[in-house]
Amino acid sequence: MKKNNRLPANFGIVCGIAMFAQWAMFILTGQVPELQTAPFEIAFHLMAEGITALGLIISSVLLLSKKTNAKFLYTVFSGMLLYSLIASSGYFAELGQWGFVVMFIGLLLITMLCLFLLF
Repeated sequence: MKKNNRLPANFGIVCGIAMFAQWAMFILTGQVPELQTAPFEIAFHLMAEGITALGLIISSVLLLSKKTNAKFLYTVFSGMLLYSLIASSGYFAELGQWGFVVMFIGLLLITMLCLFLLF
């Protein structure tokens, strides 16, 4: 494996796992009011986030395994992640939760770096 593929692959796995963990924490601690106020919207949002997280994990493992289409798949799910990070930044900015905004912007920059390193 090229050295430049390690950071993107490791980041994808960690980020995917962290997405599942963050949503589990939010849901279990009752911090998702949309479950009552907008159940269809949040269900589709959770589905998109879950597909993104799972896709990041799978494509990252394929990248580590040097599989043929791994770069393509990683790029697709990284694109989904970029959208999610931008949308999430706006959501938390509206709530005045600037710590999350800073975290998501940092993750956005790391995602872009990983894509740059990959290609």
